[in-house]
Amino acid sequence: MTGRIVVGVSGGIAAFKTAALVSRLVQLGEAVSVVMTESAQQFVGPATFSALCNSQPVIHPFDSRFPLGPHIELAQDCKLLIVAPATAHVMAACALGLADTLLSTLYLNVECPVVMAPAMSTPMWEKPAVQRNVEQLRLDGVHLVGPEIGWLSCRRQGAGRMAEPETILDFVKPFLTSTSPE
Repeated sequence: MTGRIVVGVSGGIAAFKTAALVSRLVQLGEAVSVVMTESAQQFVGPATFSALCNSQPVIHPFDSRFPLGPHIELAQDCKLLIVAPATAHVMAACALGLADTLLSTLYLNVECPVVMAPAMSTPMWEKPAVQRNVEQLRLDGVHLVGPEIGWLSCRRQGAGRMAEPETILDFVKPFLTSTSPE
């Protein structure tokens, strides 16, 4: 399948794992573009993703490299959108159809499969509001991988840990080889 994978990185400590995911996708020969939220830059710098995919990540909704807007141009040849980590904020914006960041606006504009890898604390993950948003995303056709149970950055064990890069990679491989994964 031709096209580009767009990896959306939102602001969570698990963003460091996304660098490994991007690296593995590039090693598989995939063209990868990265979209970072402003918050994501607090956890991983843009230079990391620039080095991994040989292009600057897109951060601003009015990036001059995209005369039509990055949410339009990145969506045009996007074969898969992966959001990792998918924070409670990003998932809520997508579930509600809010175009309040470049990433949520891109989500609304893509016509390809979307995979989200949730990452947050256990109390956040278990909140009814978050679970309603998760259910809405599933109803909207979003594929979720994780979260896993394990050690969290809040120094507790529980559900909310972002799936490991290899787990996400295994999950998305069918999307890379077929137009209709199982």
